[in-house]
Amino acid sequence: MSGYTLLPFRFRRTDQHDVLMVNECGDFLFLPEQVFERFLRHELPEDDGHFFRLKSHLFCAGEDIEVALHKTAARYRTRKSFLREFTSLHMLVVTLRCNQRCSYCQVSCAGKDASLYDMDVETALKAVDMIFQSPTKHPKLEFQGGEPLLHWEVVTATVAYAEKLARRLEKKVSFVLCTNLTAATREQLEFCREHNVAVSTSLDGDAAVHDACRKDRLGRGTYRVFLEKLALARDILGRDRVGALMTTTAFSLDHLRDVTDEYLRLGMDGIFLRSLNPYGFAAEEAATLGYSMERFVEKYLEALRYIMELNRKVFFPEYFATLLFSRILSPFATGFVDLQSPAGAGISGAIYDFDGSVFPSDEARMLARMGDRHFCLGNVKTDDYREIFVTRLKKLTFVSCLETTFPCAYCVYQAYCGTDPVRNYLETGNEQRNMTHAPFCIKHKGILTGLFDMLRHADDTTRDIIWSWITGNAELVNRSC
Repeated sequence: MSGYTLLPFRFRRTDQHDVLMVNECGDFLFLPEQVFERFLRHELPEDDGHFFRLKSHLFCAGEDIEVALHKTAARYRTRKSFLREFTSLHMLVVTLRCNQRCSYCQVSCAGKDASLYDMDVETALKAVDMIFQSPTKHPKLEFQGGEPLLHWEVVTATVAYAEKLARRLEKKVSFVLCTNLTAATREQLEFCREHNVAVSTSLDGDAAVHDACRKDRLGRGTYRVFLEKLALARDILGRDRVGALMTTTAFSLDHLRDVTDEYLRLGMDGIFLRSLNPYGFAAEEAATLGYSMERFVEKYLEALRYIMELNRKVFFPEYFATLLFSRILSPFATGFVDLQSPAGAGISGAIYDFDGSVFPSDEARMLARMGDRHFCLGNVKTDDYREIFVTRLKKLTFVSCLETTFPCAYCVYQAYCGTDPVRNYLETGNEQRNMTHAPFCIKHKGILTGLFDMLRHADDTTRDIIWSWITGNAELVNRSC
């Protein structure tokens, strides 16, 4: 019997007669079943090639157990480094008014004349004061709605005040404007250029797919005017400062290749194939817009394989896969709020509603719009930073760790996944739940299984494509053929 010590890991037997092993650091190996059994029984010779791989990836240790544990701890700290930047993303809902009424709007936006849903300047500046109490040196302010362009004076006042505070406190602040673009003026976009405000907009696909859900208040599709304003925004800000997100509905689920082609045709840098969230109008229209999570996983992986083939000719990342591949192949935190343990809600991001109410996530705010304020942490006008982000957030953090969630505690994908206590509460009435049949679990387990299958069978070009996505370096792939 060999004299090595097993270090903590989780495993899953695949249908290809091998075993996927993942340790606490997120390192992984595929091991033949027979070798895996010998390893567990301490019968694997220490001069075996598999043993060298297991030891170098911290699945076991010899007499150097203390060294191995220190290496494991260092890499684990790196994976959890998002906790040091507490809280970096701050979203301000400057108005719930919108000039559109999209079928899947998650916040049930109000009509564009409903001024009762506007954030006043005083509340916005109080929110900024609270934001700059966060220990992060790189706060990001994201303006959301409704349509923030309809309450522009609060956006400009907030940017000016945040820039002033950043200079005084020696922090580097960045801004993102989340807008459907259709109400954008040249003056507004020039302000964004002058103050380095990036624009995030929405594009669901070609005219038929986009107009199926994204309509104005009169029920007309918005694709044509969106393209006009997209061209204007790119002309003023540059292509690299204007990004787009899509939402997958029943109208687009079977056409994700076509959606991808539309993004390519319009010169987008990549695509994020995003599933539907069950909040607001999306919950009300679930029978028309919805689909099973199993079906989304199937169609997502089909589209991802198509995008992989496209990348043999052109650099075009799928951003959700990029996030997951980065978590799998590197020890570094991605900062993606949805996949963190403890949950990123409140820790990595927070949202300030138009009335000053503070929520740990956009989903918590959406739930409040549906009538349940269970996750409201307080209000910038009545509560201080410590009460909101220490006392009240702590209660949520206690129930948002995968390590104490069943069956996540034993799942091979735990190192790459996260939890959503708000979604759990919406579906079951409890922040912590058995995740076995949860849509969140079905989605991420299904996609991660597909990604590991890709990694297991990847040729050199596929591996180069994956690393080009992770590093953002298109030159890693030879596309001359």
